[in-house]
Amino acid sequence: MEEFLLQYGYLALSVGTFLEGETAILVASSLVHSGIFGGPATVIFGFFGSFVSDWLYFSIGRLNGRLFVDRRPKLKSKLDPARNFFNRNRLTVLVSYRFLYGFRILLPLMIGMSDIRAVQFLGYSIATGILWATVVSIVGYLAGSIFHLTPTTFEDNFLLIIGGFVAFGIIIGFFIRRFAEKKIGAPPAK
Repeated sequence: MEEFLLQYGYLALSVGTFLEGETAILVASSLVHSGIFGGPATVIFGFFGSFVSDWLYFSIGRLNGRLFVDRRPKLKSKLDPARNFFNRNRLTVLVSYRFLYGFRILLPLMIGMSDIRAVQFLGYSIATGILWATVVSIVGYLAGSIFHLTPTTFEDNFLLIIGGFVAFGIIIGFFIRRFAEKKIGAPPAK
């Protein structure tokens, strides 16, 4: 594992944050103290993957979102409360969307469908993306330091460590999602 991480670690981190987000950056940042990853580089590559993901969904929303949603009544019914909340609380959503676990695809898609200018979204996505990558990296770094995580530790306890990070993300995400759904006025997910 150490050889793979030394050769492809930052690429894997970017792909991981593009596809999933928190778990990839938590794993990478937990290995900073062991010298596999560097702190600032982990933040930058983690940010990059999430930034590309945000812009992919923003672009889909901008180019074809309305047509896509109008053809899917179930999706439209889920999106309408989020749209109404966004229209009432634009600044709050633009500043916090990166931290709203469970809304990572929906919100950039919805923002792309709005009348917000692309250059304005660019500024918010850079600022919130760097803040998100920094905060999550700090949490991962602290976990790696406290539990003395190394590539060997990961190899020997892979499922346990990944399971721990996923459980942590799910617990935090559950409470954030419930809070966000309450604020948006959407029915809780089943």
